[in-house]
Amino acid sequence: MKILALEHELTGATAERFQQYSRAEAARVWELYQQGIIRELYFRDDRNEAALVLECEDVESARRALATLPLVEQGLITFELIPLKAYPGFARLFQ
Repeated sequence: MKILALEHELTGATAERFQQYSRAEAARVWELYQQGIIRELYFRDDRNEAALVLECEDVESARRALATLPLVEQGLITFELIPLKAYPGFARLFQ
């Protein structure tokens, strides 16, 4: 299942705290990418937050994977998880 994960910065997060964990965060993201869990990752153009596309069995497994990120573990960020499904609208063209 594809899952869109939108990062949200939590109250009290500071640039210094982000900097403290940035290398460990990048390393863990790379591990999840290599495992095929994170398929795509972007930063939003309108704010300094990530948008990830994950491939997981379900939303709960995506939640567990993201919980291993150092910035999540340290209470600096959280993710809004949105399960996605294929667009079914083209089928109307062939009915």
